[in-house]
Amino acid sequence: MNSRVLLTGAAGFLGSHLAHRLLREGDDVLGVDNLATGSRENVRWLEQQEGFSFLEHDVSEPLFVDGEVRAILHFASAASPVDYLELPIQTLKAGSLGTHNMLGLARAKGARFLLASTSEVYGDPEVHPQVEEYWGHVNPVGPRSVYDEAKRFAEAISMAYHRVHQIPVRIARIFNTYGPRMRPGDGRVVSNFLVQALRGDPLTIYGDGSQTRSFCYVDDLVEGIIRLLRSDQVGPVNLGNPNEYTVLELAEAILDYLASDSKIEYQRLPEDDPKVRQPDISRAREWLGWEPSITLRDGIERTIPYFRDQVETVGARARPLT
Repeated sequence: MNSRVLLTGAAGFLGSHLAHRLLREGDDVLGVDNLATGSRENVRWLEQQEGFSFLEHDVSEPLFVDGEVRAILHFASAASPVDYLELPIQTLKAGSLGTHNMLGLARAKGARFLLASTSEVYGDPEVHPQVEEYWGHVNPVGPRSVYDEAKRFAEAISMAYHRVHQIPVRIARIFNTYGPRMRPGDGRVVSNFLVQALRGDPLTIYGDGSQTRSFCYVDDLVEGIIRLLRSDQVGPVNLGNPNEYTVLELAEAILDYLASDSKIEYQRLPEDDPKVRQPDISRAREWLGWEPSITLRDGIERTIPYFRDQVETVGARARPLT
């Protein structure tokens, strides 16, 4: 009999890739998602796979499931600025009530609990690159706080359950990740640039393009998550690509990859947008034996066919960040 894993946010970009990997590892997967930002199309093909089942449910409401659950991986949340600015209260509830409910279920089932946290817990960082010991520089009342503080609370309550109830907790701080099945209109920089370049539209850069990000291809990220889940390390552990690029460098690279004639258009930088973002992955290397192996060029090339299909078949458009 296969072991059973419950995965929230299963219909999202990361969740659907992770569900596929867990099935390949031999686990049965119960995918849970309220489809607020996830897509049923992301899991429809998984529903044809033996061992996968799907439940439409909002994790901010209690969830009871029958039978064994070996691990709970909590990925349910809006994750792009466009989404969490449109769904601020739902985002806060997913991080607070949702995490609380999933921890309660983990306690009832004797299950391991992995929290998908984020580099956003570092806010607009004053320490660079970001190490796990850094406590962050977050505006608790700014518009981005609905995501940042939801994840910071999720980490805090996870650690409280670990200390008080001995729940085997794992915390992954995920940095910018990209790949197929990202929503074309989610407002994130890779998806925006690819859609705009494929349509021949101007590439929208917020600010002057000097802000930096570190882009990790989804397969690398999933490998890190699996290794953390299997490890004895509570964390938190940064999972991301330590190679840092300016947003302008990314735009120019995508224009080059696609041989696109699209121009670059500059707009106002949103409030509290981080100026730098680069993970220190020393813990991941030491604890998990993990580091990314897929270059930005290779990752973009693997991602382009998906977005080309989206543009050609559904007329996908990029969405503004604000």
